Amino acid sequence: MRPQAYLQSLTPLLNQPSFTAKEAKLLGVSAAVLAHYVNAGKLKRIRRGVYQAASYQNLEAFRWEDLIEAVRSINGGIICLTSALAVYDLTEEIPRQHWIGIRHGTSARSNRLIKIVRFRHLDLGKTEIDLEGILVPIFDRERTLVDAFRLLSRETAIKALKTALSQGGKNRIDLRKLEAYAKRLHVDIAPYLMSITT
Repeated sequence: MRPQAYLQSLTPLLNQPSFTAKEAKLLGVSAAVLAHYVNAGKLKRIRRGVYQAASYQNLEAFRWEDLIEAVRSINGGIICLTSALAVYDLTEEIPRQHWIGIRHGTSARSNRLIKIVRFRHLDLGKTEIDLEGILVPIFDRERTLVDAFRLLSRETAIKALKTALSQGGKNRIDLRKLEAYAKRLHVDIAPYLMSITT
């Protein structure tokens, strides 16, 4: 196959913030061909086994690129806590690490880029969100808020709750769901709701 034909095979991946050598292989493009395109200036090698089109320019996607890579690198991982608050615009804090939730008993460990948090009830509130064309697992807004009261500072949690309650439309918080999660996870959120809403 001619080099241009290989590049055409990669078309579905070239509009993403990044793609893996494994994804390229599924489209019939080998690691050697990827290396050729890196040398030719058609692709950028972001890190070992992860690539991006040299022409890729999407500033919003670039904002989440590292987070997408982080959650995809952890088997069964889910975006949680401070990282989820940032995705939902419920905090002004810029996370120094990507917060990824996993089940108890999973062997993944925190490092300088990824903060691993082990959860019971990992499926409670689990959903997917589209970050620039890539579906990634994340806790929904309500679960994220309850977890903020459980595991982050009270100040961070209260600010996030105030912000969430001020949002409308598709970002509106489901108070019944919030209260159900709080009850299931043994968090008394009622006093904070009352003080903010009255």
